[in-house]
Amino acid sequence: MPVWDDVVGQPHVVAELSAAAADADAQVTAQAAGEPAKTASSMTHAWLFTGPPGSGRSTAARAFAAALQCVSPDRALGAPPGCGFCDGCHTTVIGTHADVEFVRTDLLSIGVKETRDLVRRATLSPSGGRWQVIVIEDADRLTEGAANVLLKGIEEPAPRTVWLLCAPSVEDALPTIRSRCRLLSLRTPSADAVAEVLSRRDGIDPRLAAEVARATQGHIGRARRLATDESARSRRATVLRLPLRVADIGGCLRAAQELVDSATEDAKAVAEGMDAKETEELRTAMGAAAGAGGRMPRGTAGVMKDLADRQKRRSTRTQRDTLDLALTDLAGFYRDVLAVQLGVGGSIANVEAQQGIEQIASSSRAEHTLRRIEAVLACRDALDRNVAPLLAVEAMTLALRAG
Repeated sequence: MPVWDDVVGQPHVVAELSAAAADADAQVTAQAAGEPAKTASSMTHAWLFTGPPGSGRSTAARAFAAALQCVSPDRALGAPPGCGFCDGCHTTVIGTHADVEFVRTDLLSIGVKETRDLVRRATLSPSGGRWQVIVIEDADRLTEGAANVLLKGIEEPAPRTVWLLCAPSVEDALPTIRSRCRLLSLRTPSADAVAEVLSRRDGIDPRLAAEVARATQGHIGRARRLATDESARSRRATVLRLPLRVADIGGCLRAAQELVDSATEDAKAVAEGMDAKETEELRTAMGAAAGAGGRMPRGTAGVMKDLADRQKRRSTRTQRDTLDLALTDLAGFYRDVLAVQLGVGGSIANVEAQQGIEQIASSSRAEHTLRRIEAVLACRDALDRNVAPLLAVEAMTLALRAG
C-alpha cells in the first residue's frame, strides 16, 4: 500500500508532495552518478504543513518523509517514490529509520535545548538513507527562544537535510520561519472519507466508522479513538448530556467539577502507565541499588528531579488536552442546536444526542445558542492562557445557563 493512502481527503497535497519526492529522488540519483541535477525542481529544504486538528498534518509529513527515503527498484521504471513496502518506506513509517527524526512533545512546549540538538543533527549527512529528515509534529509548541534557534538551522540548511514542520495555522509559526518554508494547507476530510479509511485500514465496522466519523466531523485521530475505545465513547456521551444539567447554579458547579475531575482522572491514568516505568528505567540507568526504593548514587538527585518536573508538565498537558476535547464536543452539540433552530436539515453530527439537541433548540433562540458557543470558545482560550481549569470551566457552565 503506497504511503499516500493514509493521507485522507487531500488530493492536492498528495499531488504536490509526490512531485517533490520524485524531484528529490532524481536529485539524489543524479548526484550519486556524478551528473548535474536539473535546475527546475519542486523540492525544497523546508516545509510547513498547516490545517485544522484532525486534518492529518503529521500523517502527510510522515508519508512525505517515507517517500524521500524510498529505495524501491520500481522507481527506475517510472514508479513514484513512496511504495510503502521497501525498507526505506517501512522503517520511516514505523519510526525506526536512522535518518528520520520525529519530534512530538507530551509537554506544554518544546524548549531551546532540544531544538539546538535538532539543529546540530541537521548539519549531518545522511548515514544510510537518501535524506536527513526532521519532522516537528508540534511546531506550534516551540518557545520563542526555540523558534529563533530553529530559524538559524533553516536559514543555513545542509545540502540533503529537509525540515518538515506541522502546525494548526500559518500564524503559529514565526513570520521569519514561515517565509523560508513552502506552505501546504490541509483541510478537514469529509466524514465519508474518514469512515472509509477506518474500515479499510483499521478494520472498524462500517456502521461504527460512519457514526464516529460524523460525530467528530472529519477528525481522523479522534474518530479512530472513539471507534476503538469504549471508555472514550462513554466520556463523550457524558459531555453531550452537560447542556441538560445547567438549569441552576448548583447544576452548573457540579457539571464543571465533574468535567475537570474526569480530565484529571485521564491524566492520572496516563501517569500511572508511564511515570513508574520511566522512573525505574532512569534509576536503573543511574545505578540505583537493587530493589524498590533502592539508594541512589550521589549526584543523581537533580536528574531525578528533572524527570519528576517533566512528568508533572506532561500531566498538566494531558489534563488540558482532555478538557479541550470535551469542549470541542460541547461546541459541536451547540452547533447542532443552532442547525435545528435555523432549519438546516440533515446537518446534525451528534445524532445520538438528538433528543437533547431538540430540547435545547425548542427552549431557546439562535442568539442564545451563539452566546453559548462563544462561552465554550472563551473557556478554551482561558485554558490556553493558563487559567485554573476549574475556574475556567465554572465560568463557562454559568454562561451556558444564562444563555
